[in-house]
Amino acid sequence: MMDDETRLRLNQINREFYARTADEFDATRGRAWAGWRRLLKIIDLPVASVIDIGCGNGRFGEFLARHQAETFVYHGIDNNRRLLDLARKRLSGLPNLTLRLRDQDVVLTHTLPMQAQLVALFGIVHHMPGFMQRQALMASAAARLQPGGYLALAAWRFYEEERFRSRIAPWPSDMLVERNDFLLDWRRGEHALRYCHYVDDEEHQALIAASGLTVVGDYRADGATGQLNRYSVLRKTERSETSPAPVED
Repeated sequence: MMDDETRLRLNQINREFYARTADEFDATRGRAWAGWRRLLKIIDLPVASVIDIGCGNGRFGEFLARHQAETFVYHGIDNNRRLLDLARKRLSGLPNLTLRLRDQDVVLTHTLPMQAQLVALFGIVHHMPGFMQRQALMASAAARLQPGGYLALAAWRFYEEERFRSRIAPWPSDMLVERNDFLLDWRRGEHALRYCHYVDDEEHQALIAASGLTVVGDYRADGATGQLNRYSVLRKTERSETSPAPVED
């Protein structure tokens, strides 16, 4: 189990990373992921409310606004004020989106602001330090779902691609991290390191189990190979019980 000191140090590494690279990161995150389009084939649109945990520049909110005419509440949560400012700029003019943004570090507190029909965990689980913290985040996200609502999880499978393995940097000698924890360097503009955890299939199933929800979709998508993220779409039913769904090619 990861101790609190290590967890806070890893979180600080990522806070410093995004403080240095927010504008460059935004420049690389302009397009919707292919996996989001597949998500729309599984969930029931329209949705009336969304919590986007680790929302970054808000592009998932923009994506949803482009795919449903009905108005919805979009509550984006991130701990980087610059990215939240960029999200506000991106989303403020959309007529069918009621915007609520929240500066919150979910590593420090999992308390979420409301209930929603859809909770999104995209690009966030790999930044949560410690297996127990990742489990707790899944449980907290599931608890905010309205009956019939969906939790959409994407786990970044960076370690499976050589271009990302080549960016792994050594840990400081005084840090005791968990299995599949890595430091990756950033190769665009500013030099910076970020903490990333590789969620393998075994852990992925454990995170699903921690949600207590029913699996309604499981697939791989994104990146040049179409395999960069593993998605699981989970639903809160009257008697949710998890059962692994086969990974689609």
